[in-house]
Amino acid sequence: MQRSSLRLLAKPLLESRRGFCTSSDKIVASVLFERLRVVIPRPDPAVYAFQEFKFNWQQQFRRRYPDEFLDIAKNRAKGEYQMDYVPAPRITEADKKNDRKSLYRALDKKLYLLIFGKPFGATSDKPVWHFPEKVYDSEPTLRKCAESALKSVLGDLTHTYFVGNAPMAHMAIQPTEETPDLPSYKRFFFKCSVVAASKYNISNCEDFVWVTKDELLEFFPEQAEFFNKMIIS
Repeated sequence: MQRSSLRLLAKPLLESRRGFCTSSDKIVASVLFERLRVVIPRPDPAVYAFQEFKFNWQQQFRRRYPDEFLDIAKNRAKGEYQMDYVPAPRITEADKKNDRKSLYRALDKKLYLLIFGKPFGATSDKPVWHFPEKVYDSEPTLRKCAESALKSVLGDLTHTYFVGNAPMAHMAIQPTEETPDLPSYKRFFFKCSVVAASKYNISNCEDFVWVTKDELLEFFPEQAEFFNKMIIS
């Protein structure tokens, strides 16, 4: 079983004096590529009930406007710019078909990209689900390494935005009795967001999915606690 630990932004810097990284340890940059919410989530029933009660209570003490003012407002509303508002559906065709390759699903939640292949440090030759990643080599910064990891999957970074230059968290992997051949390495996670895109030409992997946080945790049962703390949604 792999041992993992969560480190927030400035924590690694404080641990550098205690042998945080040795020359024999590999460094891997992984990208948490997310699509932000498209619609506002539905409020909790208790919250909705309170908001409705608050509105009805305030209506009792609302200011009464003169009838002359209300007549003017009605006349202005009859102009040629008046239009009917039709809200977009929350449940899309991708939701009905459970199409996890589509970005147009789970509109009230964040989506995260997972790819299917063989990540660094895999204990077998079988492909597994993981984040876009790259072993740090000769890039000037670890952020550039993360950009290269995502670019190798998307082809270009035109419709992407990396949030900050520092990693959001890191996971320290050490060999155990069950996996003595597992290399010792550190995996740093960088956050990147989808920008003005409804589809990407994802390649250089056997398969891919866009999943919610709850769905993502099902792919990583052993690291579920780690990712649950790292991903705030």
